[in-house]
Amino acid sequence: MSADRAALERAIERGEQEGGHIEFKTRLSRDVHLADGRMESLAAQLRHRVLSGDGEALYVVGVTDDGGVAGISPAAFSETMDVLSLLAEEAEAHIHDVETWSAGDGPAEDAGLVGLATVREGAMLEADDEHIVVGTAGHVDHGKSTLVGSLVTGQSDDGEGGTRSYLDVQPHEMERGLSADLSYGVYGFADGDAVRMDNPNRKSDRARVVEEADRLVSFVDTVGHEPWLRTTIRGLVGQKLDYGLLAVAADDGPTKTTREHLGILLAMDLPTVVAVTKVDAVPDDRVAEVEREVESMLRDVGQTPLLADRHGVGTAADEVGDGVVPVLLTSAVSGQGLGDLDRLFETLPKRSVATDDDFRLYIDRTYDVKGVGAVASGTVRSGAVEAGDELLLGPMPDGSFREVEARSIEMHYHRVDKARAGRIVGIALKGVRESEIHRGMALLPRYADPKPVRSFDAEVMVLNHPTRIGEGYEPVVHLETISEAGVFHPDGGRLLPGDTGETEIEFKFQPYLVEEGQRFVFREGQSKGVGTVTDVSYAGADD
Repeated sequence: MSADRAALERAIERGEQEGGHIEFKTRLSRDVHLADGRMESLAAQLRHRVLSGDGEALYVVGVTDDGGVAGISPAAFSETMDVLSLLAEEAEAHIHDVETWSAGDGPAEDAGLVGLATVREGAMLEADDEHIVVGTAGHVDHGKSTLVGSLVTGQSDDGEGGTRSYLDVQPHEMERGLSADLSYGVYGFADGDAVRMDNPNRKSDRARVVEEADRLVSFVDTVGHEPWLRTTIRGLVGQKLDYGLLAVAADDGPTKTTREHLGILLAMDLPTVVAVTKVDAVPDDRVAEVEREVESMLRDVGQTPLLADRHGVGTAADEVGDGVVPVLLTSAVSGQGLGDLDRLFETLPKRSVATDDDFRLYIDRTYDVKGVGAVASGTVRSGAVEAGDELLLGPMPDGSFREVEARSIEMHYHRVDKARAGRIVGIALKGVRESEIHRGMALLPRYADPKPVRSFDAEVMVLNHPTRIGEGYEPVVHLETISEAGVFHPDGGRLLPGDTGETEIEFKFQPYLVEEGQRFVFREGQSKGVGTVTDVSYAGADD
């Protein structure tokens, strides 16, 4: 019996008691338990259980009144959690955590589910309005993941990239010492003190940071290895980032990849900070040499470097953006410069977000969570979303939009009742299977009237190309979280390296949600460029 299952068995063994904090439920349904005044009585019962448990109650779901394991279908379990969430809200409480197991030896689809829901006193967290999101970039082995790992934990690195392991999410990444996908980290500040994770691999630890901090800093850690440049572009283009953090190792200096990542950050109009890492590993004269190389690299692309050691962190926070790039010297091993980064991230203002516009989220990842169903994650681009909101999902491959409902919302494993623009969230969706959701789709309010876009006009700048871009050129276009082959039809028939010009771009396989003014990056082999959407052409739902 696993330790997790032991918690379920202990709750069943203790049983329901008058004046106790444990409640058995086979299942809850909207039709039965929210009708004819039952909601009020069940909410009062829940409130009694929470108070009896000093602010925490345990609901054992999928069991009979005498504690026998019955098991219910995944759909019934999801409905039960929906109803329990409404009852908790009525009782001024919230569902803090849900664990599920198969009721028998077979899969849950056959044997049914049994679960343990922890209900806690107080409303679900609503995150602060000053939550900033930082995208990291930099060459492989330049220490950006290690630096972020030390920031979010407050732990010094062992010199072997140990704190990087707090962000890597795939087993092969741990073995190779390379990040091959986007990773996420979070820390924050409360009353001027940093709130960090003790063990980032525990979901509850990340949730604790979100709950305790008055100001949150989320990191989207991208990929430094050249074969995964597409994933890096996805992270820098597809997330609603406030700032960029570019790592440059003192033992290596700026590389071709460094310059490429800097170009993407600047092309997306992201205020950027450069952290010179590993300063403990080389002599002072080498640190000074790399600092000069970074200054030269920035000036080459029209940016003004601002050395934080010379001008101060306060000045760096005030001046970042509008052509000014602060440069800080750091070491995840010795801790040098980490306090400066703390002060910088505590001070940096949240960039303007469209909080008054309609809700919009471009989907970056999807999950199929046992007992919950389809979950779509991404960054809220504009507006706000609440649990229970009716939404549209799409466009689907045929150009249509699907009606869905937001069951629940999580941010860094902490359940929230509402999420505003700029938040990285996961939304459990009712009315769709996870296999039907794909990265690049969008979530919008149900009253919206979205149009699928098959092609659009754009102004593009060709950053690099071996010859020329002609009619029918097919790079991958990265726009929001969309990564799709696009066919170019340039005005005048061609675009040369360094050219800025107009082109029509047609998605090769399916339509997406695209609007005038959106920025994008395109790439094919060594060819790269950036662009801005200037006009769109709508596709019919049956195109």
